[in-house]
Amino acid sequence: MKRVGRSALPLPRYTLRKRLKGAVFGYFFNIPMWARKRGCSIENEALGTDYSRAVTRAEQILLPAFDSWRTGGEDAKPTHTGVVVGTLDWMFHLYRQTWSQPTAKRLQPLSPGQCRVHETGIKMICEYILQDGRRLGVRRVSSIDTAFVDDLFAKLLFKDVNGKKVERRTTVNHAMKTARSAWNTISRAHPGVFPPRNPFERMGLQSTSRETPHATFAELVAFRAKAIEMGYSSLATGALIGWELLQREAHIFIRFMVDHYRPPSRPDHAYVISYKTSTGSWEPLLNAKGAPLYPILMAELDAIKQLRPTGGLMLRRDGSSLPWFGKGEMLTQVQRITKKIILAAGLRPELTFTSFGRHGGTTEASASGLTETQLMQKGQWSSTAAMAHYLHDDDEAKQDAQMKRIKRRIRQAKRK
Repeated sequence: MKRVGRSALPLPRYTLRKRLKGAVFGYFFNIPMWARKRGCSIENEALGTDYSRAVTRAEQILLPAFDSWRTGGEDAKPTHTGVVVGTLDWMFHLYRQTWSQPTAKRLQPLSPGQCRVHETGIKMICEYILQDGRRLGVRRVSSIDTAFVDDLFAKLLFKDVNGKKVERRTTVNHAMKTARSAWNTISRAHPGVFPPRNPFERMGLQSTSRETPHATFAELVAFRAKAIEMGYSSLATGALIGWELLQREAHIFIRFMVDHYRPPSRPDHAYVISYKTSTGSWEPLLNAKGAPLYPILMAELDAIKQLRPTGGLMLRRDGSSLPWFGKGEMLTQVQRITKKIILAAGLRPELTFTSFGRHGGTTEASASGLTETQLMQKGQWSSTAAMAHYLHDDDEAKQDAQMKRIKRRIRQAKRK
């Protein structure tokens, strides 16, 4: 007997076909009632009228998500679009999608460097193995409380290296801050999924006691001289930009464009951008009498601009038109060659390019008597707490402060 063929195309589990107006069929994914009663958070979904797309969506995304919920999350994958709704994997998956978009607090997308920091924290948290052998990423956000987070922090804080416990406080602090931000961001759109309190808030995180070394002006001069001698004049100019304009390394080599310096509309200014805070300001280059405020830096930038008639990046690799940054805006070459110059100049080996830029320049500016308001405006800090990271103990500032006290005592004594 001849077998009768199927009258309709086969459909995946829990996928329905319904006749719509116009003699067309629509496809729908419906969670069974027993799963809904047990708290399954995966939503029913209309899959459209295209059969192939509906089947692909159901088989590759919705069914894996449902099966992962049914098995307790063991099938969930941190980078798969079918992660279980309500888990940490799901929260971070949605959080990643916000990085390329402006938000209420951030006017620009995150830089590649900021994304790398977040990814490191996400991996550290989600790939942590629980006592039952599962990844932490498959746990539901509703099961995470402050006691669990505090215990997690303590367990992540030390890493075993050749049998010795090594503290990695800065990295773990960043991971906790990433989780805090992700929780706040995603919970606003899904309030019913999250507990009312963010367990990553108010953890009392303490920064590492290790301080970023800051250079003195004499060390800046020595570094620049050796850099020019070794054929790296762009690094010498970059260090002076950081020192004078209190700029970060990434802004100097990645964001500083030719048209930011003395454009036709502002021939006496330079545009100083702070990509981290999505702000910028025009820095005057001349005083009220028309004298240059940064004579050495201006001479070097004027000469470089003459070589860039088509615009683009201000600082490029010496002897090449290539940028200093590599894939993912990594500044590995800047850091490597800077260290080579530092050692060749006989300077302190702990110094880095950052020592000559924002850290060294801010310390000198503070010792020179700039007010807190002036420092914040020049460095474009959003708070005194953020600025304090760049202010270092300095004998000159303390000596000057005490001399002022002594002079005041002498003046008061003479009045008696």
